[in-house]
Amino acid sequence: MKATIATLPGDGIGVEVVAEGVKVLQAVAEKYGHQFAFEHHLIGACAIDATGASLPDETLAACKQANAVLFGAVGDPKYDAPTAPVRPEHGLMALRKELGLYANLRPVHVYPALMGISPLRPELLEGVNLVVVRELTGGIYFGPRREATDKDLTAHDTMVYSADEVRRIAHLAFQLARQRGRASGGSKVTSVDKANILASSRLWRRIVTEVAAEHPDVTFETLLVDAATMHLLRRPRDFDVILTTNLFGDILSDEASMLAGSMGLLPSASLGAGDLGLYEPIHGSGYDISGKGIANPLATILSAAMLLRHSLKLEKEAAAIEQAVETALEQGYRTADIAGPTTTAVSTQQMGDAVIAALAEEIRCTY
Repeated sequence: MKATIATLPGDGIGVEVVAEGVKVLQAVAEKYGHQFAFEHHLIGACAIDATGASLPDETLAACKQANAVLFGAVGDPKYDAPTAPVRPEHGLMALRKELGLYANLRPVHVYPALMGISPLRPELLEGVNLVVVRELTGGIYFGPRREATDKDLTAHDTMVYSADEVRRIAHLAFQLARQRGRASGGSKVTSVDKANILASSRLWRRIVTEVAAEHPDVTFETLLVDAATMHLLRRPRDFDVILTTNLFGDILSDEASMLAGSMGLLPSASLGAGDLGLYEPIHGSGYDISGKGIANPLATILSAAMLLRHSLKLEKEAAAIEQAVETALEQGYRTADIAGPTTTAVSTQQMGDAVIAALAEEIRCTY
């Protein structure tokens, strides 16, 4: 297969982890006989520094022409001031909007080898395998807003959803639950909202309930977001697909990362109506550790696996990467964020190398 992959390392540790993701994809291409062309482009703070825009026109055009996009992270403390006219994060939000990527999938898998690093007890974690489906282009992040001024210290952000926006993400969540159910023997969607308070959530619940009726083979429940945050830590094994809004999904998926033990382990895929998708780790730019070679690349490598699965339809290759990650962890490889007190941490590059070595061995054994 021939494919063009736009790579947007962005800022901070994004540069380091995307390099490892590309390295793994190159190994996959070599071993399985594919041809992947990588085109590198600017986004975020580095793009502002170079062009004045967080999403340059050249970057957007290249992403639209690519088969998939592998993204690192955006963010720089020098642009954190409330008065900053443009922010690195705006580039990512605009890219999702321009590409029509309305669904963000954030799988959470608890690796047996890492149960000891989670703050939760091992008996709560065994068998946890869930995915958060976050609506990505609507809600409070994109609704009408007003910034406070020196003369008027009042601001507002507005959560706006249409029935069509809710319906399309709901159908995707139920279809995903059905696909997952084929492997696990059961499927379930938990819709999370704040319908007891918010008008937008009452519309959300109404439309999702209507969609649920079209999928009678999928178990369906609704939870208020405050209850969901509690149950996610209290009984995480009960969740399969969590469907929720842009804001709630952002928060819940970060909380869910603690089930796995580190944000450095969680990948994500942003999808739309076609095959083009954007794949990224859920963590930020990590400026406090940038340039030290200690960032965990596994979330990005696992995002590359999702890229193969969803955009390029290479399921066997995606599964091979996921198994290689698990093998590397079973062999004891740890970056600093997941290393125990008696464990010697490896570098970002060494972890990538460990995954490639496990991948090569797996492919050799398969053949």
